[in-house]
Amino acid sequence: MTQVTVGPAHETARADRSAADEGPGARRREQRGWYFYDFANSVYSTSVITVFLGPYLTSVARAAADARGFVHPLGIPVRAGSLYAYTISASIVLAVLAMPLVGAAADRTGRKKPLLAASAYVGAAATAGMFFLNGDRYLLGAGLLIVANVALPVSSALYNAYLPEIAGPEERDRVSSRGWAFGYTSGAFVLVLDLVLYSGHDSFGLSQSTAVRICLASAGLWWGAFTVVPLRRLRDRRAASRGADGGRTAAGTAGTGWRQLAATLRDMRRHPLTLAFLLAFLIYNDGIQTVISQASVYGSEELGLGQSTLIVAVLLVQVLAVAGALAMGRLARLYGGKRTVLGSLGVWVLILVGGYFLPAGSPVWFFFLAAAIGLVLGGSQALSRSLFSHMVPAGKEAEYFSAYELSDRGLSWLGPLAFGLAYQLTGSYRVAIVSLLVFFVVGSVLLARVPVRQAVADAGNTVPERI
Repeated sequence: MTQVTVGPAHETARADRSAADEGPGARRREQRGWYFYDFANSVYSTSVITVFLGPYLTSVARAAADARGFVHPLGIPVRAGSLYAYTISASIVLAVLAMPLVGAAADRTGRKKPLLAASAYVGAAATAGMFFLNGDRYLLGAGLLIVANVALPVSSALYNAYLPEIAGPEERDRVSSRGWAFGYTSGAFVLVLDLVLYSGHDSFGLSQSTAVRICLASAGLWWGAFTVVPLRRLRDRRAASRGADGGRTAAGTAGTGWRQLAATLRDMRRHPLTLAFLLAFLIYNDGIQTVISQASVYGSEELGLGQSTLIVAVLLVQVLAVAGALAMGRLARLYGGKRTVLGSLGVWVLILVGGYFLPAGSPVWFFFLAAAIGLVLGGSQALSRSLFSHMVPAGKEAEYFSAYELSDRGLSWLGPLAFGLAYQLTGSYRVAIVSLLVFFVVGSVLLARVPVRQAVADAGNTVPERI
């Protein structure tokens, strides 16, 4: 390991040093508790975002559409098939305003856990409320989706900000990858239950619509129930004092609203390499998350695949993503996180090209594509989170992870907007899916240009042997 010498402003602030000073048993217990928030919220990402809500909300919107196939939220004509993508895009606009404010408040007070609890349970309640989405209530569905999609990144930013506190530099790839593996495990388990309920809804005396609404609502109940574990095991640490750089004062006195957001962005400009990595991540992860959130719509609307086929495909993704996340964590120890992520982005490009040429009505080829997604999905996200954690200045974990979370978990607005516009203009989901190639190509180029070792050193942190 190469130890980087840092100035006095950083010497008393680094959270991972305080974690290292704690007993290994206490630290492992906190890490296990941390894993469980991935276990809790990943069911929402999988069952709601990836499988059920896209096709279901689209069908509800079509039931309310006019003769030309348009609905009119707030008087704006929107093609029913684009509503879901536009709603996801709209949610990030609100999340952009909320996350930096919550992150700065958490860093200033050192009380991340109450804010994590509040945002998690708001999201869980909105998801549970999707049980009442039926008939032509597309506005209800869009509203609940926006609330849940704002709550998820806010809570995830606070959750991710614990990573530098509970794991030292050399173990962070492993801890981050295990968190993702926990999430994919829960997603796979609940999808099996969803598949049983959805496929056998007649034998349970349920309509197909009711079965879908139960699957949506149960994701919210799962999210709320398992959030109890990290809330019991994670602990807040006293906010670190800032040194001569004045960063803590800026975060504490910037005020609220747009002034606080501007203060966060101004502070990030003081660490241009961290900002460069964040820009690269925002672009390529935007593509990843748009593929995840729109895959079920693409499979049902363009390829003509049934809901049961989509569930099996996503279940395959979940199972392989557990192995993929752990395997890519091992590759990162051999070749470094940056090289491993770049390799995974190359695979994503091949996935999109293959998706464009998939024949309609052929579930076997769709399963092959799902398997490829599963092998690279978890690792590319887990290692990106770990890489970023090394580049965050001391004492600003929640604030910076709020910015990081803007593009995480399918909530970035450019990708869904591009997908929705491509379909709006062409009426072809194949054109919409291939339009996402630009996110992976541009993101890869930008990531390749970031000197990550220098970025870690400039943030005042220890540079791992391989990164």
